Amino acid sequence: MKSSMKLIATLLLVVMCLMANEMGGPIVVEARTCLSQSHKFKGACLSDTNCGNVCKSEGFPRGKCRGFRRRCFCVKHC
Repeated sequence: MKSSMKLIATLLLVVMCLMANEMGGPIVVEARTCLSQSHKFKGACLSDTNCGNVCKSEGFPRGKCRGFRRRCFCVKHC
C-alpha cells in the first residue's frame, strides 16, 4: 500500500510539472543564423555598417565582417 501511494504521488508530481510548463512556463527558442558571403561587396570589410547596407541591398537583414581576410558576410535567420 505504501509503495503504491509513493508511485501515485510521484506520477502526480510529474503531471503537475508538465502542466506547469505547458500553461505558461517560459520557452526559449534559439534561432539558427545562416551566413552567405556578399556578392556585391568589394574590397576589405572594415565596417559592419557598410557591410550591412550592402547586404540589405541583396535582400538580407544585416551583414557582418568576418575572417582573417575581412570579408563581408550577409546574415539571416534560417
